[in-house]
Amino acid sequence: MRALIQRVSHARVDVDGRTVGAIDQGLLALIGVEKGDDEARADKLLHKLLHYRVFGDDAGKMNLDLQQIGGGLLLVSQFTLAADTRKGLRPSFSSAAPPAEGEHLFNYLLTRARDAWPNVASGEFGADMQVSLLNDGPVTFLLET
Repeated sequence: MRALIQRVSHARVDVDGRTVGAIDQGLLALIGVEKGDDEARADKLLHKLLHYRVFGDDAGKMNLDLQQIGGGLLLVSQFTLAADTRKGLRPSFSSAAPPAEGEHLFNYLLTRARDAWPNVASGEFGADMQVSLLNDGPVTFLLET
């Protein structure tokens, strides 16, 4: 599994003109599910999302994690993260998980995140989503499990 995370001051996801998920300070995580991913990888990714130290301490160093700052976590499914872009000028999605498998693992990750942390929001799997955010830093990392 892959997560492109961005440290944000705020972020939200709209579908058909309605806001389906929003957070203030925290992490926006775009989630890509690949063939061969499983619940163990989702659990490992969730651990990273909750404990990855990307927030500044009193000295301005990235030493604090999402839980230490009491931030929000916005999970958004993003199958294009599974694209192979190494050859040619068009992405290949042959390594992406089939839609049913991707939806299962995304929903598993979302459920586990909500069980572990009270401030979790999400987009809608497979929907045409508009994501807006204010990237803080900017700070962006690609996490892989």
